[in-house]
Amino acid sequence: MQLNNLKPAKGSIKKGKRIGRGEGSGKGGTATRGHKGQKSRSGYSRKIGFEGGQMPLQRRVPKFGFKNINRKEYQGVNLDKLQQLVDDGKIKDTVDLDILIENRLVGKNDLVKILGRGELKAKLNVTVHKFTATAKEAIEKAGGKADTI
Repeated sequence: MQLNNLKPAKGSIKKGKRIGRGEGSGKGGTATRGHKGQKSRSGYSRKIGFEGGQMPLQRRVPKFGFKNINRKEYQGVNLDKLQQLVDDGKIKDTVDLDILIENRLVGKNDLVKILGRGELKAKLNVTVHKFTATAKEAIEKAGGKADTI
């Protein structure tokens, strides 16, 4: 150990000055808040997006279109994904929400819709929320059943 290696013990040095703890500290009086005005008072808080009285961005930008608050968002699963699961031996003859969640194709709170991309060779009994017309036709053509929940 030499003089150039010496360091104070961890936690023994405080960073910065304590604010508002008397005139002798050098940060007393106004406690670095300046004189008068709203920001110097206790309890001051500013709205998010406040721009000093200038018209805020979220009000300046034009709004258009329509957002349906009752819209149902479906998670799509294509037929080729189902066929791939059959080929990998992960599903046998029935497909329901639990199997799709287990194979991480959908989340546990998702509404599921089977889509018609790809071709299905396996005979499957599929039970989900919705089907496209082409997907339903392909499942029934392969000898399976398409049931809605």
